[in-house]
Amino acid sequence: MEKILNKEDYLKSISNRDLTIYLMGELVKDPLTHPIIKPSIEAMAETYELAVSEPELASVKSPYTGENINRFLHIAENSEDLFLQNKMQRKLGQLTGTCFQRCVGMDAFNALHSVTFEIDEKYNTPYHENFKSFLTEMHKYNLVIGGAMTDVKGDRSKLPHEQEDEDLYLRIVDRNEKGVYVKGAKAHQTGCINSHWMVVMPTLRLSENDKDYAIVGAIPVDADGITYIYGRQSCDTRSMEPGEYDVGNKYFAGQEAMVIFDNVFIPNEYIFMNGEYDYASMLVERFTTYHRRSYVCKAGVGDVLIGAAATIAEYNGVENASHIKDKIVEMNKLNETIYATGIASSLQGSETKSGNYINDDLLANVCKQHVTKETFEIGRLAQDLAGGLVGSMPSGIDFNEGNMSKDLKKYLKGKDDINAEDRVKILRLIENMTLGRNAVAYLTESLHGAGSPQAQRVQIRRKVDIEEKKDFAKKLSGVKERD
Repeated sequence: MEKILNKEDYLKSISNRDLTIYLMGELVKDPLTHPIIKPSIEAMAETYELAVSEPELASVKSPYTGENINRFLHIAENSEDLFLQNKMQRKLGQLTGTCFQRCVGMDAFNALHSVTFEIDEKYNTPYHENFKSFLTEMHKYNLVIGGAMTDVKGDRSKLPHEQEDEDLYLRIVDRNEKGVYVKGAKAHQTGCINSHWMVVMPTLRLSENDKDYAIVGAIPVDADGITYIYGRQSCDTRSMEPGEYDVGNKYFAGQEAMVIFDNVFIPNEYIFMNGEYDYASMLVERFTTYHRRSYVCKAGVGDVLIGAAATIAEYNGVENASHIKDKIVEMNKLNETIYATGIASSLQGSETKSGNYINDDLLANVCKQHVTKETFEIGRLAQDLAGGLVGSMPSGIDFNEGNMSKDLKKYLKGKDDINAEDRVKILRLIENMTLGRNAVAYLTESLHGAGSPQAQRVQIRRKVDIEEKKDFAKKLSGVKERD
């Protein structure tokens, strides 16, 4: 394999692979040409295009190879690196209007850098060196790494070893002197089919009886025993219909799939945790710290939706109405709040024992809490500005080719100097982002990605020093400490 330098290299690198992918009950012969999958591949490819067009933002020199790599592969060495990750994420959100699928891998291996170091420190294991060797290999070829954390979980009130079906969390089912075999499933895996490798990780705090579930390892996405079941998204089959009006986003979409592991082998050199159950919670917490502030990407997607809302207001001839202006101000305020808390988390990063940097945990969770709510309000306001047509517009075939095409172009017109065709395109984009396919990336993912909203509130409660705040109040009010 040659090093990937641009979009064309990336597309070549994922072609002609032997992947088992099911979509709507059928085996997918070629994901690169499948109309439902192709838009997600194009979104991933934009991460390479940005590194070419804006190298100072989306590329960086590897500390392992000395050559330039995509920033999504970089281990953060300071707070500036964390901040530049956020700037890159927002930019890609603006360019794609959807999920570009590389943040999970970036956040996973940044977390693993410090966690493997600390496991080795306690147990004299080889995981940190294994990890650095693996990362050096990824840097050499500039590959895409996906992170696979979310298990299907079964009965949420029970730990993995307590489940009636032991496979409801990914686990080790066999071992030999060369490595381990794993079985189970990972749910809603972002961009897994578009990646080169995935890193599997435990999804929650584990007990001593859960040692077989405490496995972290790197696996090629085309390894023997892996099956992908592609996730449905609202209105996704519009990509298979003639014409392009009804898809909304003409170029890009996200990707989620369920991954089934049936006795998949992980060699020892690609194992970064193997039974150290007491470090599972540390890994989960550090991963979510990185990943929850990574949701500044939604500010970039929000920029697109706000732009669409402002455009449709203009096309409808109401852009100067005071209440329209006020709603657009509100959308921008909410969107910038998401971005501000994310970059504040990054700029208050701190050094770990292994030498890499991790962003502020409290502010990361505050950022993600805003994401779970503000995106929905921005979406509601976009629909408000769009009007009822966003949910009841005739099809693109009727608009362009049907017997009623002439009438539709007459009656779907807004302002005199704006043609009906452009108005329809913007309305479809708003539909796409708030009701259709990319609403998954902008709304549902904002709610459930990187853990539930309640998990973030729990972490905020843990990280806030409420006793310190009480002391501030007591000191200024003159309250004396009681014995």
